[in-house]
This record gives sequence, C-alpha cells and structure tokens, in this order.
Amino acid sequence: MAINLQKGQTIDLRKNDKGESFDLSQVTIGLGWDVKQKENGILGKFFNSNKEEEYDLDVIAFLLDANGKVANRGKDLVFSNGKKVGLHAGDVVFFNSMTYPSGSGTSNMLFPEGTPKYTMQQKINQLLNNGELIVHTGDNLTGEGDGDDEQIIIKLDSLPTKIDKIVFCVCIYQGVARKQQFGKVENAFIRACDKNNKEIAKYTLSNSPDLENKHSLIFGETYRHNGAWKFRAIGEPLQTDNFVDILKTYIN
Repeated sequence: MAINLQKGQTIDLRKNDKGESFDLSQVTIGLGWDVKQKENGILGKFFNSNKEEEYDLDVIAFLLDANGKVANRGKDLVFSNGKKVGLHAGDVVFFNSMTYPSGSGTSNMLFPEGTPKYTMQQKINQLLNNGELIVHTGDNLTGEGDGDDEQIIIKLDSLPTKIDKIVFCVCIYQGVARKQQFGKVENAFIRACDKNNKEIAKYTLSNSPDLENKHSLIFGETYRHNGAWKFRAIGEPLQTDNFVDILKTYIN
C-alpha cells in the first residue's frame, strides 16, 4: 500500500516499513491538479461561467550535484526562424528540453497536441530504449481528466553518480499576469510509481492559506542517501511564476 506523505516527510523509495520492495530501474513521477470552480450561483451555472480560466501548469526537474547545484546549464538551441531556446540538453528537464541527457523535444515538439496516448507511449519507450535516462511526457495545458496530468519518467538506478538530487517544481505559466495562483488549485498531488506501476508514495496538498497568491511550488525531491534513493515531500509555495527565478538558487 502506498504511503500518504505529510509535508516534510521523507521515505526510502526502495522499500517501505511494511517490507514491500519497489523496482527503481524506472520510476514515474506523476503530478496532477484541478482548478476550483467559481462560485457564481445559478446564473453562472446557466451560462457555463463557473469554471476558472484554464491554467497551464508546467513541471520542471532540476538535476543537482553533490553540492546542491545545477552543474550543466546546457546550451542555446537556435531554430531556423531565429528563435533561441536556452538551457537545452543540460541538467534542467522542462518543456523546452524534455529528455536527459540529449534534451530531445523542444517547444512541445516531442508530443504535438492531440498525439494519441498509444503513439506517445511508443515514443517514450523508444527514447528510453535509445539511452535517455529521463523523459518529460509533455505539457498538459489544462489539468483536466483523471490521473496524472504530467509525468517525468526516470531510470533512477541508471543515473550517473554526478546527479545527487532531483528537485521537482511546478509553475503557473503567466500566473502573475493572468492573476492565476495556487490558492485556486485543488487536488494537487505528486506521486512516485515504480517500473511495475506500483504506487510507492503520494503527497497531496491541502487547501492552505500559504498557497494564496503564490504562482509556483517546489513540490518534492528525490535524493541519494547512503546508497539508497529517498523521497521528501516539500510543498514550498513561491511568489514567482518563472522557474528561472527558482533555478538561480541552484546555480553557482
């Protein structure tokens, strides 16, 4: 049975206190959320205006060394139209650099909108079989539907020893400008599943006043400790809606 984590709680990913063991050769970090309904009364329901404007939440993973820093900031990738994308193929996995180590897939080109799930799974398997150690499965623009809204798949046991910790954060795209904030997000969770899709642990955010007017969130982290992989629930809300502001704290 999966462990329901509390803020600040740390667990061993390999096995739990009930003696259950997990296969960390491939771990899926899944994140999900819903947006609260407006309370506009019966007229709001009649005109279908109860739903908040769609939120675009982006999941980012910072790969840290033993000093707690992002050692490789990647490079600039320049498209034929002159558009430049930074942080490509470095130690940051996000919507413009969706795999590690190659960074394959930019500007959501890895999985264009409307890609069938079967096709996505085939592509993910191909990437993992071809040597990618981490695959970001794409950008869900709304958070609608059951289950995980975004996933980051990690070959945890195969990661090079230079990667000592992975920090997972979520940012609301243009949250400040759109006045969108985590106080309006509910049922937000992060969970870890092993290669056999056995859920190891899940951390769900309660409706907390700390989330009001915050546009990003450090959700959790996995890290090495005495030869084992641990997971810690963090749940630290931040004012910024730009993950680069968070990244600055992990750069020498």
